[in-house]
Amino acid sequence: MPSLFRFLFVVGGLTAVVSGGLYVLATRFEPEQHEVSKPVPNVKIRRP
Repeated sequence: MPSLFRFLFVVGGLTAVVSGGLYVLATRFEPEQHEVSKPVPNVKIRRP
């Protein structure tokens, strides 16, 4: 039984570290916004 608790503690610790890292990356580092335009193949635009 103690090995089960140790395993759960290690898995919980790793989960907390990964979740914390993802949270910090998502909140601290915002990507630059820029406009992207690409032509869509096989689509023709009718101009009035």
